[in-house]
Amino acid sequence: MYIPSHFAVDDEGAAEFLSTIMAADLVTMTDDGLVATFLPLLFDRDRGALLGHVARKNDQWSRAAHGESLVIAHGDDAYVSPGWYASKAEHGRVVPTWDYSTAHVYGNLLIHDDVDWLDDIVRRLTDRHESGRREPWSVDDAPATFRAGQLRAIVGVELEITRIEVKLKLSQNRSAADIDGVVDGLIGDGLPRVADAVDRARPPRKRVLDA
Repeated sequence: MYIPSHFAVDDEGAAEFLSTIMAADLVTMTDDGLVATFLPLLFDRDRGALLGHVARKNDQWSRAAHGESLVIAHGDDAYVSPGWYASKAEHGRVVPTWDYSTAHVYGNLLIHDDVDWLDDIVRRLTDRHESGRREPWSVDDAPATFRAGQLRAIVGVELEITRIEVKLKLSQNRSAADIDGVVDGLIGDGLPRVADAVDRARPPRKRVLDA
């Protein structure tokens, strides 16, 4: 991935970004070429891995050849209008762009067909997405025989991470005044999450939303 220095992050920033991933594309090489599946994933920092599961009938897991696999994950993104920049009024040398955050995570793909491993990842994924609800659903709310059947219908996947490329392209290369304009423009477009991400990516001592 092309990553100019002002859009790069350190190892801690990369781990923090991976912790926010909810779902991503798992890309593997097979004898017939590349295959991809979009699936929920969980970053396990202690293991240095991304964990998830796929349907047993999805033969990507059995066709994956030896060698490197790839997970492509995206954060919030948005179109950035040049009309938001203060520099437009100064010299007019501005163009549209796109702000986004993304990660390319490379590693060795491990397959898990152990019921205890599968039960654990299903519970961890479920708890992650249900924990903030007023009445969170629990895996144990389903009948035991039904749960057992569902676990037999999936296969666990673990991307054992070997390298990570994270790019946060969030207007860090613009002036403080231009960034102010981007933040205001994104809020005006109804995209406060992207606006917050842009503001948080500012160079030190130039943040406004947290003031």
